[in-house]
Amino acid sequence: MTIGTSIFLIAVGAILRYATNLHVKGVNLDEAGLILMIVGVIALVLSILYEVIWAGERSRYYRYWGRNRYGPPDYPDDPARGY
Repeated sequence: MTIGTSIFLIAVGAILRYATNLHVKGVNLDEAGLILMIVGVIALVLSILYEVIWAGERSRYYRYWGRNRYGPPDYPDDPARGY
């Protein structure tokens, strides 16, 4: 999930929990809203961690070597080396 999707889940959950006065038989909208908010917060934390930690490695690699798929010419797994 992305950060935008997480914020959307939090917003929909908050609307269901605090802004509705509906009563659906067999479904508790307050609990459904709470579950959506919890899932949204967890997804938001994971999305931010991904952006900060795991995507940071990739961006550092791109900063030095560009988007070249095989890395620098002396990269050990370079298929252009021919051996």
